[in-house]
Amino acid sequence: MDRTEATDAIRDWLQNERLEARDVEDQQASLHLHVKYPPTKRGHLFNIVIPKNRNLVLIYSVTRVDEGQQNEMKGLSENQPGEWKEWLHETRLDLTRADLDWVLHVGGKSEGVSGPLQAFNLSRPIWLDGLSQNEFMHTMRRVWLAKLSLIHRIKHHFGTGTGKPGPVDDWEKKKTRNGPRSQKKPAEPRPVDIDETGGFGRDFDPADWA
Repeated sequence: MDRTEATDAIRDWLQNERLEARDVEDQQASLHLHVKYPPTKRGHLFNIVIPKNRNLVLIYSVTRVDEGQQNEMKGLSENQPGEWKEWLHETRLDLTRADLDWVLHVGGKSEGVSGPLQAFNLSRPIWLDGLSQNEFMHTMRRVWLAKLSLIHRIKHHFGTGTGKPGPVDDWEKKKTRNGPRSQKKPAEPRPVDIDETGGFGRDFDPADWA
């Protein structure tokens, strides 16, 4: 399957699954879509990208951690640094076992202890010679369930937060390095709803997805 065939197929699959999608201007990609998944009012933002220089489609989703949860993490790192380091270690191991690529944006160190988890990016590539509707949709589902698992882990240990997304040091540093033009970054995600009381979320029926 070449890039043109993959682009057409992905658009058809998303439409068949009734997933909302919109095109994103991206000079480095043959295709870049923002997709709401799962297809509910509380769906999260996913990116579907076919880079121009790679024979693959990349599926990823970025989440900012709530400000209140970050404050709770700071408290744990200051009062019980060993327990905080263990929490981060176990989180990294679980993400690796999920068969995903991942990036954790952790705040700067204070007295040798890493700061709070500020954001995370979960992704998985599919090479075009293995792209199928089954592989594509199961990859979307795999990224979503891993993301949901981490959201629940954060909520279980650090509460529901304040409803306001917290700072992300890495993004602020990038803005400073790149100057004013970086203010127009198209890929920075909107805040997502993480109030998932009642199991999988207010508008998420696990019987439909798990």
